[in-house]
Amino acid sequence: MSTVPTATISRLVTYLRILTQLEAQGIKKTSSEHLADEAQVSAFQVRKDLAYFGRFGTRGAGYTVPTLRRELRRILGLTRSWSAAIVGMGRLGEAIAHYPNFGAYDFLLKGAFDIDPHKVGREVAGLTVQHVDELPRVVREKGIDIGFITVPHEAAQDAADALVRAGVKGILNFAPTVIDVPKEIHVEPVDFLAGLKRLSFYILNPQLREEVA
Repeated sequence: MSTVPTATISRLVTYLRILTQLEAQGIKKTSSEHLADEAQVSAFQVRKDLAYFGRFGTRGAGYTVPTLRRELRRILGLTRSWSAAIVGMGRLGEAIAHYPNFGAYDFLLKGAFDIDPHKVGREVAGLTVQHVDELPRVVREKGIDIGFITVPHEAAQDAADALVRAGVKGILNFAPTVIDVPKEIHVEPVDFLAGLKRLSFYILNPQLREEVA
């Protein structure tokens, strides 16, 4: 398989959401045009994105909704459960821990960590907050795959280092800073302030909105 653009993976997530809604409505068939309209891209873009992974539709007949949804779940790795842990149990960490829909998508929150003695030992969303020093043991015993970093930016690199040493292979980084990890570790940044800044730019400069890649 050739290298798949990050933007394509993001759009696959959007297509999956649309297909899930269609299936819930009892709709059995759809088209690239309909997916494109709902995702606000072109039909050509939809077909191009899907073509990275094979052929899923029939010319003139479109896509079978349950089949394409199942294939996208497989491609995105959503046919198995993923275990996650949070490092940083301040307000953001607690808010994420209380998010009600992890289980609906087979993401299981199995650990909560901090270094603050006032937070360690507390109960949050059914989990006991543990010291970061316990990460390696908990990751090993509970098979944790993903780490959420929700610490202040100045502590993010230490949190990332701890997750990497513990054996976590993927990190969702909510701290507004870039972290340095080995190349085999994938990091997804979640920076809502950066999003707000981009939003303000495009509101002021709508003519400069970039075309979908």
